[in-house]
Amino acid sequence: MGGPLSRNARSRFVLPRGVPFFLLLSGTILLLYKADTYISQNNIGAHKNVEATPGRKFSRRIENETRHATSNNTLSKVISNGTFDRNFEITWGDGRAKILNNGELLSLSLDKRSGSGFQSRHEYLFGKIDMQLKLVSGNSAGTVTAYYLSSEGSAHDEIDFEFLGNSSGDPYTLHTNVFSQGKGMREQQFFLWFDPTADFHTYSILWNPQCIIFLVDGRPIREFKNAESIGVPFPKNQPMRIYSSLWNAENWATRGGLVKTNWSGAPFTASYRNFSADACIWSSGVSSCCSSSSSSNSSTKAWFTERLDSAGLQRLKWVQKNHMVYNYCKDTMRFPQGLAPECKIS
Repeated sequence: MGGPLSRNARSRFVLPRGVPFFLLLSGTILLLYKADTYISQNNIGAHKNVEATPGRKFSRRIENETRHATSNNTLSKVISNGTFDRNFEITWGDGRAKILNNGELLSLSLDKRSGSGFQSRHEYLFGKIDMQLKLVSGNSAGTVTAYYLSSEGSAHDEIDFEFLGNSSGDPYTLHTNVFSQGKGMREQQFFLWFDPTADFHTYSILWNPQCIIFLVDGRPIREFKNAESIGVPFPKNQPMRIYSSLWNAENWATRGGLVKTNWSGAPFTASYRNFSADACIWSSGVSSCCSSSSSSNSSTKAWFTERLDSAGLQRLKWVQKNHMVYNYCKDTMRFPQGLAPECKIS
């Protein structure tokens, strides 16, 4: 990968020692897929070393090391809408990331030398985040468009959307993951029911103390419940920024690295619009949702206590029945010692 990369342009999926290459070369799609996932998920921690590479210089601000969860009794109405120049900053790419149309559109591009990325100016501790994306069209094999929330540090929390490109005519893989206190390996993957390159679609994260819900065009595709009662850490104390990047991951992204990036199609471009955050902004160790001002405590936000109702669960089941292609909660080959505890309640 050429040029400086943001924190999310990282080697998440480098083949670990001890994993035989025949898994990648097996004759069936199922085994190829399992190999891709195994490679991906058992090496997520490797990205922590990428930041130390020369040329990767990024300013990360942690306003306060003490993190506190907010109280739903003092929720404020904090809504960020509108322009990208007001809500985001471009962090890398040497001009490959652009804010256009008076701040209403943001584009990321990738060529053989470098990708590009941006991050939010604010950190958030709970909220409903919406972003419309139009992904790289044509032959996007080897490319990854990442869009996620993350805190800082080795024990970070993270909520991931990642779009793994593919050859022309084949579907994108929508990869989701949840980290809590530095532990991930909670992947679910989907093929979308539409062409994500033909038009903009809305990808949303609803995050509150009870659950995390991933949504596509308002349809829930995944719910990660708070399972602290059975010993599973849940992201609730560390504020997170929004990050996004477009970068080259041809060593793993498409069929475990068997299909490489076709640079004749470069530059590759992904576009963003209509960002909205109905959320609690974290600043200088204080959440805006804990403000004592009457104006900021004018309403209790429905998303703070939202869970999927019966209709939402039915829509979720439809997606998972018809479009899910990987679920860590069913992968006994990868987890022979036993599935994660939260799988019992998912």
